[in-house]
Amino acid sequence: MSTSFWPNTDHWSCEIPLDTPHPRLDVLAARGFVPLTDLPFEIPAHEYLDLEYMDWKSGGDTNFAPIATADGELDCRGFWSAGDERPDKGARFTTNAQKCPTIKAYVESAGADFGRVRTIKLEPQDHDLAFRSFHRDDNNRFNPPTDGWVVRTWLELTDNPDSYMLLMDTGPDGLPDPATEARVPLHRGSRFLVDTQRLWHVVVHTGAEPRYALITSYESGPALEAWVDSQLP
Repeated sequence: MSTSFWPNTDHWSCEIPLDTPHPRLDVLAARGFVPLTDLPFEIPAHEYLDLEYMDWKSGGDTNFAPIATADGELDCRGFWSAGDERPDKGARFTTNAQKCPTIKAYVESAGADFGRVRTIKLEPQDHDLAFRSFHRDDNNRFNPPTDGWVVRTWLELTDNPDSYMLLMDTGPDGLPDPATEARVPLHRGSRFLVDTQRLWHVVVHTGAEPRYALITSYESGPALEAWVDSQLP
């Protein structure tokens, strides 16, 4: 892999905790991510194209449509603000959820407590440009250490088989370990579960048009474990 950028120890991701007592899913222990079977049905395009999107940058030139948030308002921020700190779970659906009943039902079908639910619109970006946004997520701020570790699922809504999610585990120095690089293809209906607080990640999108995907935060526990087991290839 060739890139003119590589994060250093001053990168904000390096401040995000890795080693905590939160219960985690065994299926993520080895690599931090696991592919799921492709979605057996197609999400109608209007359910993600007609949502209200907000200009919020994460992992490139992105816009997000919040479907579930901390208080049900259309807001892309994390589940915390001064005096109202919450973990990323126990979300409430926004007005966007009324426009995407298939997506809403899919999110609920996992049976696990969920936090942020949103669709992402990502403009094209090659490997070098995407890598400048390589990062880890702060998913478990204010999450009690006895509660399940918050992880994320991805569902690709548009068909971009040459684009991919770039993943790397965190090395002993707290930076991405290139020996652990993985690339998850993003054809329509592709799905995977990722510990994005553990793994550095970004999407390399080689298409000519924006790509859309659904991102859902879930709390690890028996409910999510059972759902994941039922969705494995």
